[in-house]
Amino acid sequence: MRRVMGVIVLAVVMLTGCAGLQKPDKVVSVFEVMENIQEKITWQVWNANGWAASPIVVEAVLAQNKKGPIAGMDNAKWKTVPESDAVVKGFINNEAGKFLQAELAKTEGVCVSAFLNAAQGEKVAFTDKTGSYIHKGSAKFDVPFTTGKLWQGKPELEDKIYVIQIAVPVLSDGKPIGALVVEIDGSKLEALAKK
Repeated sequence: MRRVMGVIVLAVVMLTGCAGLQKPDKVVSVFEVMENIQEKITWQVWNANGWAASPIVVEAVLAQNKKGPIAGMDNAKWKTVPESDAVVKGFINNEAGKFLQAELAKTEGVCVSAFLNAAQGEKVAFTDKTGSYIHKGSAKFDVPFTTGKLWQGKPELEDKIYVIQIAVPVLSDGKPIGALVVEIDGSKLEALAKK
């Protein structure tokens, strides 16, 4: 457990350094020692930015922004919606959801899920049902949507693995129109560190 947390803390330091996609001077020696992890994390940050810039993603967010959230749907009601529900399946099986699933498959298990938010924080697409329907008011949505910058969260234990969430803005004409959140498997990072 201590080793996993050490790797995750290191990953968080590296993700923070990836916000501008430059290595801060303070952690250059860490990057040199753990370069194999740094390469994987940097690649996932680049992946997330690339996914967010995909015309499929941008068009899906623009279309959702015209519609707005599902009438009457809030986070409390969302929690009661079963994963088998047609609404949930719609977010997974729409074009943007399928795109995210295909891109996650290319990360060799480093990225484990992704979800796309429109301007009011509501869902546009995801790879798995999320805990909340609307993420407006949470840093994972607010930071990329209001500042246009990368956000990175603290490691969290989910289903016996540690995940680290990163979020990037979805841009149209250079302005944020939504946010893409990607979960990175911290336990997978530990396995990578052993290689």
